Amino acid sequence: MKLTEAEWRLMNALWQGYPASARDVLERLEAERGWAYTTIKTMLSRLEAKGAVKSRIRANTALYEPVLTRSQARRTALKALAEAAFDGAFGSMMHFMVSERGLSSEQKEALRSLLEEEAEEAAKGELP
Repeated sequence: MKLTEAEWRLMNALWQGYPASARDVLERLEAERGWAYTTIKTMLSRLEAKGAVKSRIRANTALYEPVLTRSQARRTALKALAEAAFDGAFGSMMHFMVSERGLSSEQKEALRSLLEEEAEEAAKGELP
């Protein structure tokens, strides 16, 4: 499921803690965006229609919680980026990110370890 920039902001606010009312979300975003309560309600309704969040009523207040996990959202966003900018090639995307970012020695070592672990698991047939 693809999220707009504004939807990412709302989802990040929900991932901070849920269930949350529209007021809770507004308070988390107020200083950052200056959105109105009605804007938050409308956007939460749209996210619910997309299946990214669900709601339940408690004491006349709608409480929202994410259905879409942060990991699922990131996976979808990265796949879309790889398709759009790198013809679907994750290796090319990773190479670009590593070479452009200028990783520290510690970050490079952590990445190297992660890649070695993944390769070992794949060799053992433990990865899907």
